[in-house]
Amino acid sequence: MKNIVPPIALTMGDASGIGPEIVAKLLAKGGQRVVVFGSCVVMQDIVRRLGLDIEVRRIDAPDAAQFQPRIIEVIETTRIVEPPLGQISAISGQAAFDAIVAAIAAAKSAEVSGIVTAPINKEAMSSAGIRYPGHTEILAEYGGASRVAMMLANDDIRTVLVTIHTSLRKAIEQGDFDAQMSAIRLAHEGGKALGFPNPRIAVAGLNPHAGEGGLFGDEEIRIIRPAIEAARAEGINASGPHPGDTVYMQARTGRFDVVVAQYHDQGLIPVKYLGLEKGVNITLGLPFVRTSPDHGTAFDIAGQGIADHASLETALAYAQRLVAAKATPN
Repeated sequence: MKNIVPPIALTMGDASGIGPEIVAKLLAKGGQRVVVFGSCVVMQDIVRRLGLDIEVRRIDAPDAAQFQPRIIEVIETTRIVEPPLGQISAISGQAAFDAIVAAIAAAKSAEVSGIVTAPINKEAMSSAGIRYPGHTEILAEYGGASRVAMMLANDDIRTVLVTIHTSLRKAIEQGDFDAQMSAIRLAHEGGKALGFPNPRIAVAGLNPHAGEGGLFGDEEIRIIRPAIEAARAEGINASGPHPGDTVYMQARTGRFDVVVAQYHDQGLIPVKYLGLEKGVNITLGLPFVRTSPDHGTAFDIAGQGIADHASLETALAYAQRLVAAKATPN
């Protein structure tokens, strides 16, 4: 009997934002082995607002899904009712968190093959008493991963972050040798998962012009270069440190497969500049696949029916690609 890969979990995101809308628009196309984790009430409301000829059906477990045309199957993870649209809400923050935690549990028990997450709002979660800076930290703790990294990817470049959601001052402090090694190793594994047999890893410097030989800072000399040399000793095709203001241009022209960025904005600005509709966030280091669109909750257009689901669609395509790669023997 042929093994059937479990469906992918799709969390609905913050119910006060565009998450439910882009989920509904994506699944209206049909043909996807996807189960929504969230609220039937919220999904029914957005389907009605959008005028979609789709039924929202509650199921109790992923293996109960039938994936019939024009039906969105939802696993109820919250009791949320009529969340306020376009504003920060503790109710929506809690509901978003509950959906993520439930999806993680399903992924760990192999009930789903991976997770795609719609956008959440950090302030909304904080107002509900949930103290996580973002998805990545929730996934790491509940997923049981000792070290994770964000990979941002589009058709032109892929980048992995040494530090994630923290102040620039703390990012400099946290970017030690171990953090560099972890990011380089995860970039290597992530590149392989995306189809590069021996990915070329470019490690960006922290300081202008990668420190200019110590003139503008010595982190490159003391920390980053030794980590690159250690990674190369492990057989990883890493190079650098490269100046942060030119390394992405070189990656885009095909010289490198993955860039390791030292802090959040160094990595995210180049990806987002090339277009949010094709940017995808991939969490590396988890025991399961997880992707998300590279944009936020867009409260300013929530409930208006104009949100673009292209990035969510791309995130699902990446998840399917990574799940297939994971299932293929080396």
